[in-house]
Amino acid sequence: MRLDVRTVRLRLAEPLRISRSVTVERDAVRLTVGHDGLTGHGEAVASGYLRLPAALIRRELGELRPTLERLPDPDQALAELRSGTAPFKELSAGVLAAVEAALLDLAGKRAGEPVHRLLGRPAPVAAATARTIGIEPPARAAGQAARLAAAGFTVLKVKAGSVDPADDLARVHAVREAAPGARLLLDPNGAWTGELAHRLLPAFAAAGVEAVEQPIAPGDPDALAAVAERSPIPVIADEDAVGYEDACRLAGRVHGVNLKLAKCGGVHQVLRIRAALRGSGTELMLGCLVASSLGIAPAVHLADRARWIDLDGHLLLAHDPWQGIGGADGTVRTPDRAGLGVLPAPAARPLPGEAR
Repeated sequence: MRLDVRTVRLRLAEPLRISRSVTVERDAVRLTVGHDGLTGHGEAVASGYLRLPAALIRRELGELRPTLERLPDPDQALAELRSGTAPFKELSAGVLAAVEAALLDLAGKRAGEPVHRLLGRPAPVAAATARTIGIEPPARAAGQAARLAAAGFTVLKVKAGSVDPADDLARVHAVREAAPGARLLLDPNGAWTGELAHRLLPAFAAAGVEAVEQPIAPGDPDALAAVAERSPIPVIADEDAVGYEDACRLAGRVHGVNLKLAKCGGVHQVLRIRAALRGSGTELMLGCLVASSLGIAPAVHLADRARWIDLDGHLLLAHDPWQGIGGADGTVRTPDRAGLGVLPAPAARPLPGEAR
């Protein structure tokens, strides 16, 4: 097999403000694995929060290249990746997820099957996805909510964590009024203390919020479990649910865990965590980073396995260089094409700053 790597810059259509940062662009490292005239693609996005700069992604892929290029086919590579053999086990979670995605894409194309069938789902997958509204003034958030509802979105996720929590509540009320039929999720990204969460969550529940992600700072799962025990709405761990061990530690203690492939290590890890949580009362949310359709696609093939879906990272971009998973109407879908099913967008051109 052959491995090629390219770094591109993904720019957001509008800055996305959350409690800890503002995102305007993100580097994405695309990897292509070639074998017998076919190619499989994956994407790893750089993340300061996950301590995964683009340079580290490229270095890890460079170290993996000799192993990939001597393996006979993607099926053997997937078997070694999932069994945790070296050097796969040394990869960062985001790189491991991207390598697995490229191998799944290639394996699906070799078999003439979409990835969801390789994962045991014969029918195409479609799911309503949340669309994120950042920390914005209420009037601006209301305008976004109205446009999204008109486009077909039935789930909206409102970011919280303003200096004054009253601003967050005003934003939620504005979104609720502008999109009265939408289900609302709330995400403070760990901005609150446990005491503040206990005080605020009843007011947000009364405003129509159905669930909250990571209301308190990560690092104390017992404190998060205590918030969940008293919360009037489901509490979903995100920053406290990085991988398998974290999810198992929280099983039965929170209402959900938000699994991002770049955070937990890929499709096989999501399936492993899902099996471990079965019967615990803790359900799955599938989330994402800002990424192109290529980066989001692997999670879409798992979307029917989760209660909450938040796969809108590609919808935040000024230009998505890939297409095929939909989402602009509020629903993400797996294409009926072999592999991941995504294709380069017709207008895709090298962006300023693109480098090999």
